Amino acid sequence: MSPVLRSWVVNEAGKHCVLVIWFSVSVWLFWRTFFLYSTGPQYFYLHQMLGLGLCVSRASASVLNLNCSLVLLPMCRSVLTALRGTHTVRSRKFRRLLDKSKTFHVACGVTICVFSVVHVSAHLVNAVSFSVQFTDDFPALNIAQHRGQDPRVLILTTVPGVTGVLLVLILFLMFTASSYCIRVCNYEIFWYTHNLFILFYIILMLHVLGGAIKFQTNIEAHPPGCIRANQTNTTSHSWSNQQQDEDTEVESKQASQTVCREEAQFQPNFPEAWLWVLAPLCLYCAERVYRYIRGSAPVTIVSVVRHPCDVIEVRMLKSGFKARPGQYVLLNCQSVSSFENHAFTLTTCPTQNKETFGIHIRVLGDWTECFSELLFPEVEHSEILPMMHQRRYPKVYVDGPFGSPSEEVFNYEVSVCVAGGIGVTPFACILHTLLDGWSQYKLRRLYFVWVCRELQCFYWFAELLCGLHHKLWEENRPDYLNIRLYLTNTHQLGNLTEDRFRPLSSRLVIGRPKWKPLFQEIGKSNQHKKVGVFCCGPKGVSRELHTLCNTFRTSGTVFEFNKESFS
Repeated sequence: MSPVLRSWVVNEAGKHCVLVIWFSVSVWLFWRTFFLYSTGPQYFYLHQMLGLGLCVSRASASVLNLNCSLVLLPMCRSVLTALRGTHTVRSRKFRRLLDKSKTFHVACGVTICVFSVVHVSAHLVNAVSFSVQFTDDFPALNIAQHRGQDPRVLILTTVPGVTGVLLVLILFLMFTASSYCIRVCNYEIFWYTHNLFILFYIILMLHVLGGAIKFQTNIEAHPPGCIRANQTNTTSHSWSNQQQDEDTEVESKQASQTVCREEAQFQPNFPEAWLWVLAPLCLYCAERVYRYIRGSAPVTIVSVVRHPCDVIEVRMLKSGFKARPGQYVLLNCQSVSSFENHAFTLTTCPTQNKETFGIHIRVLGDWTECFSELLFPEVEHSEILPMMHQRRYPKVYVDGPFGSPSEEVFNYEVSVCVAGGIGVTPFACILHTLLDGWSQYKLRRLYFVWVCRELQCFYWFAELLCGLHHKLWEENRPDYLNIRLYLTNTHQLGNLTEDRFRPLSSRLVIGRPKWKPLFQEIGKSNQHKKVGVFCCGPKGVSRELHTLCNTFRTSGTVFEFNKESFS
């Protein structure tokens, strides 16, 4: 196997296998349902009336049922966190697949939107067919009351029609508000519209109870296409023969030799959607109840520190709270918003000696600005010096912790952590853990790359980096931690001038990292090893690193790419 192919297989094979299986199941469901409604004898008369629209609408509905059930699973955060625990799932490949849960959620969501368009279009055709192909021979089969009835009336006066319109509106709001530009510009719109999924599933349960699609129940007593005792085949089925294709015409002629023993009887299809979504929906609801109970007690804010560049450090205490380095929590402050929960990576975890845990918040956006004002009501925004502030803090609720790809840093012998600005937070917790004791982990070398636009950003964790540097030198392991700091704003040339930060000054580079030479250097120093690459930063950086990991071809080194992404 060539080095490039090997690197691609390591990073992409598992994800693509899952996608191929998912795609194959969707195609199989579509084709099986399409074939059933086009050739099944129980749908013979309905197919004569609706034609291709019936087959497409039901086939797309099967794909929608599958994806409406799967789309909930990646959102079961607590279940995924339990699964990815090192003692629960020992396979690193499987744990890395769990990190793709958000990607799978998005794929299912896009599929739901695409097939909803197909499903709605087919049913619009069906509404016209019900009106145009109305017949008095089988009044129970047709939802139209007379020939030529306005199809819009059929849509707006039936349960499937009204609920279908509502489902389309909700899905449109959820899909448009999930776009990247809206999530960045106004996260609140995304948050509120996405929670309409609760209403979506309630209406979905009502939608399948409409009974618009019916099947024949007495096929033995009334074979499809048979002749009634008092009528000829031509007069009894003149309405249907106009729409038959050649294959169905032959089948009808063969069946015309049989005389019907009774009238055709029809019955609505048994609703299947709830069978698909029941188990995932119950699992998701059970998790939400568990998370509500777990996060119902407010945490105690121990201290708040204002750092340079509009960053706030919040230290908290919660009874029974346990977390692993790299995990994140959802923060809720009802004084800001009762329903909004925002994800923040833990920068410090509880230990045996210290029960507090902490997060760093970049003040950017309406929610963080309001939360900052509650923590520092009388402090001017121009204040940039770190300071401790004691006061009566607002009530804060914490849900979590939840798993993330950064947990895997300790499971490689060599790891590369690449942070962009505030994206350093998941790695800060890892550095804190190494400061307490590095020898207990599999990790034997850590490359820490931090890219910032402003020099003052490095002060967020400068003491931590220097403390870990001094500890490793004292324990004769100076090669354990390789620190590389990059300042991209060339108008702020300078160094970390304080004497206590002198070890960092020599590691500060002006400009952007040159990733390919850096990877070649790491590859030569760690030949024939699997190196874990962890990225938390801008999309451009993560995209470039991902490409490098997939195409690296020298030194026999394989780079496994891991992207930090909140599910």
